[in-house]
Amino acid sequence: MRPHDVLVIGRSCLDYISVVDRFPEENQKVPLLFRLKEGGGQGGTSACCINRLGGSAAYVGRLGDDEQGRFCLKRLKDFGVKTEQVEIVQGGRTPVAYIFVTRSTGARTIIYESNELPPIACTPALEKQISKKSVILLDPETTALAKDLIRLKHKDTKIVYDCERWREGLPAMMVAADYFIPSYDFLDSTVLGLGEHHLSVKMRSLDKRIRGNLIVTNGEDGAYFIEKRHLYRVAAPSVKAADTIGAGDNFHAAFALAVARGMDLHQSVKLSVASASMSCREYGGRNGIPTWEEAIAVAEGLTAEPVG
Repeated sequence: MRPHDVLVIGRSCLDYISVVDRFPEENQKVPLLFRLKEGGGQGGTSACCINRLGGSAAYVGRLGDDEQGRFCLKRLKDFGVKTEQVEIVQGGRTPVAYIFVTRSTGARTIIYESNELPPIACTPALEKQISKKSVILLDPETTALAKDLIRLKHKDTKIVYDCERWREGLPAMMVAADYFIPSYDFLDSTVLGLGEHHLSVKMRSLDKRIRGNLIVTNGEDGAYFIEKRHLYRVAAPSVKAADTIGAGDNFHAAFALAVARGMDLHQSVKLSVASASMSCREYGGRNGIPTWEEAIAVAEGLTAEPVG
């Protein structure tokens, strides 16, 4: 494969996005304001974000040999993503997500199809890529690759993991990841057993269970991270949000690119909060992604405040 800043491994899907004034209650109907379709999925959107920010992403994933898969592949290429390792599964069905956005609030409700394509496997070609010095961004569907990553990765490779929920193989990923990035909701997972403790207690407890750095995203509240036992928060900038589709994916993408460009943890989190927030300016997870210059300008106005 050609050189790249970040190797992204994960899911792609097709998003059908419908915008309404309000989301209906069950057994009601409301008028549709407008609709659009866009490529989606954590890995696919993250790869596009890296390129929009001025980086270079190589994407590894699977798509069906159907109309939806062809659309998703085209959108990756539209953003300049390197797609040499996208596998088209003969007879496979590309998953679809139906997303309803409430115009007044930007909130979104998602109904998605489970991914029935074969899980991403550690092929000889992928093994070769993992063994090179690089930054690797993994979405939740790649959790089972953790043991292969520990075995194969270059000593200078940095692994960024997007943690959505508890999955089989997660303890190994807690060891493999250099940057473990769950959402705030993950801290309430019953498997973790962190109970009703304050955020700082939950984060410090989880921090002791992982090898790398812990960063926790919390939507419009920004993001939290621990460095040298100190807890910090970066508040989100004020942005008029059209919707929040893909904001988390864009956070992880910006973070991975920041690591690839040698930014420290404070700079990386600020850039990621800025990029994720600005990506909410337009409908769909990719239309509002900022340029590198736009993201840097906003990030420079953010601060990492200590949390008691």
